[in-house]
Amino acid sequence: MFDEIAILAPGLLGASVARAARHYGAAQRTTLWARRPEVRLQLQGQAWCDRVADTPAAAVQSAQLVIICAPVDQIVPLVQQIAPALPPGALVTDVGSVKGEISRLSHVALAPRHAFVGSHPMAGSEKTGWEHGRADLFKGRTTFVTPLPETDPAAAARVAAFWTALESDVATVEPDAHDEIVAHISHLPQVLASTLCASLAKREVRWRNHAGGGLRDTTRIAGSDPKLWKTILAQNRDEVLRAVRAYQEELHGLERALANRDWFEVQAILERGRAYRDQFRPIP
Repeated sequence: MFDEIAILAPGLLGASVARAARHYGAAQRTTLWARRPEVRLQLQGQAWCDRVADTPAAAVQSAQLVIICAPVDQIVPLVQQIAPALPPGALVTDVGSVKGEISRLSHVALAPRHAFVGSHPMAGSEKTGWEHGRADLFKGRTTFVTPLPETDPAAAARVAAFWTALESDVATVEPDAHDEIVAHISHLPQVLASTLCASLAKREVRWRNHAGGGLRDTTRIAGSDPKLWKTILAQNRDEVLRAVRAYQEELHGLERALANRDWFEVQAILERGRAYRDQFRPIP
């Protein structure tokens, strides 16, 4: 699809994009740039990497598509930094889990010479680092593509086609709608897992040695990078607050039912939860 793509700041997602692009033939050449010199050295010679650049500008100078995989607070500065170095017609996307402000500021930085089309693959994990990248990470997983109303439809279509070529299921929504959705289905679960572990940490420390599958499954993502999630929650603060407050109402409803020995309502809440969980799409 593309003669050359550039991936900036590859961690788990960026390395997986590079591997998948090579595996599925979505790009003929891939150039990488990493902030740390030792990581750039490690990336040289990887079979799924054709070139490692020393600067972001050098990485994008001949790329038709640039994928920025940095933490959400670093995406816009990188867009602004590479804007003068982009070749004519180049597209820029990202993999950040917040889209509203990033999309608007990046559009301003690039328009009218280039197009920014936000992306967010729902394929991360608690693991970080390019070493954990996999060519099949996006297979059967949703990737949000988030054009603004003023975005060139052809540019949005090309970015969507790229993710489709990696066997991802593309969902196209506006940036603010995306932020509302992921506040509930991604950011809220992280908050719940982390605060549950933070609460249990105040109890007898030896209790954790008796944890079964329920606690381990429920809190798996509590092992994610706190600094990374702090920036995500800061970027999507308003939507996350609304999601937390809506959840608190549900939790208070269960609390009232327990206090009143309203076992019919307790069961009704549990059944609603099971019915929702049973309708999840199977993971490939």
